[in-house]
Amino acid sequence: MSNSKLALFGGPKTIQTTFKRYNPIGAEEVEAARQVIESGVLSQFLGCWSPDFYGGPKVQAFERQCEAYFGVKHAVTVNSWTSGLIAAVGAIGIEPGDEVIVTPWTMCASATAILHWNAIPVFADIEPDTFNLDPASVEANITPYTKAIMAVDTFGHSADMDALMAIAERHGLKVITDSAQAPGTYYKGKVTGTLAHVGGYSLNYHKHIHTGEGGILVTNDDEYADRLRLIRNHAEAVVGNKGNTDLCNMVGHNFRLGEIECAIGIEQLNKLDGFVASRQRAAERLSQELRGLPGLRTPIVKEGCTHAYYVYPMVLDVEQLGVSRARIIEVLEAEGIKGLAGGYTNIHLLPMYQQKIAYGSKGFPWTSDICRRDVSYQKGICPVAEELHAFTYLGFAMCMHELADGDVDLIGQAFRKVWDQMGSLK
Repeated sequence: MSNSKLALFGGPKTIQTTFKRYNPIGAEEVEAARQVIESGVLSQFLGCWSPDFYGGPKVQAFERQCEAYFGVKHAVTVNSWTSGLIAAVGAIGIEPGDEVIVTPWTMCASATAILHWNAIPVFADIEPDTFNLDPASVEANITPYTKAIMAVDTFGHSADMDALMAIAERHGLKVITDSAQAPGTYYKGKVTGTLAHVGGYSLNYHKHIHTGEGGILVTNDDEYADRLRLIRNHAEAVVGNKGNTDLCNMVGHNFRLGEIECAIGIEQLNKLDGFVASRQRAAERLSQELRGLPGLRTPIVKEGCTHAYYVYPMVLDVEQLGVSRARIIEVLEAEGIKGLAGGYTNIHLLPMYQQKIAYGSKGFPWTSDICRRDVSYQKGICPVAEELHAFTYLGFAMCMHELADGDVDLIGQAFRKVWDQMGSLK
């Protein structure tokens, strides 16, 4: 096969069929949802101080299950992980104009959650191997106005939490972890996402487990847990009767997750370890298939860490290969591989940050008195992230597929076929 003509030039495609779509939902979830629907109690939240302030039986059962699974004192469900990030930033007491350091390599909501509270995102660069926040860059970006760090466990590998928590302790900062892509993984024996002041996970439809939409916040801090639950459920209407006297960021929302979603979540969490293990087996098999291909670096898993492989991240040495990333993707896609992406993201280069226009049309919050310095989002502030995005990073969206061993072997064959004939692409 590897010596046959490339499919792009009229040869046979290596992969002739479409891989099975990843779908973690089964009969258990259908039955759980049916029971809730038949009960007639689709939600039991009340936005006032009452026994139902904390939601119905499935919400509370799912939260207790999450606390046990993740090994934390408090789990708080929300209707999306974006809502979770907004609640987390508010709960730690961020003030308007405070700076929060975040990675440019993440879903845009990680940074927008900072802006939600009229705080200022500051982008630090990433490590070239894990694609997570580089602790040295984080330290270099700390100013007198820095109040927190948001670490994202990109693609399923934990950020360097020992280093980031040490930096936070030295400078009196809070840490939030966004482990949307890394549930069921570990960092030095502890569950990824549980080492920060507040962490959490996504439950939207293409994650390892999902409830359609949803999120789980985790913390070991009683005060933060209380504030997360208040922000989730109309805080301003609750704090008086509840007896809370600290009104900082007690601007409530409706971030509540329903009974159907939590019933599904209970069944999904029971399956998480198996789903992650399956993804790990497929990724490790693919790494074996691709090992030794010149100019291609397969995923790195640091000592003491495990990887969930939401994305299977690779790096190309385009100078060694003498072929552009775009050309390599074109040829691999012609061989039948679906789900390849050249580059990931660079949030600081989005129009909102380049033009510094968010709320209204006058540049708030950057042009207001609450912003105490000129924060730069110019191209070049995150050189590692920008280089990877522009030229060398190649991702395979494992989250799209349910990959059998034979599927992984076909992907490996397609890569080897292309690499064997790389010279014809120059």
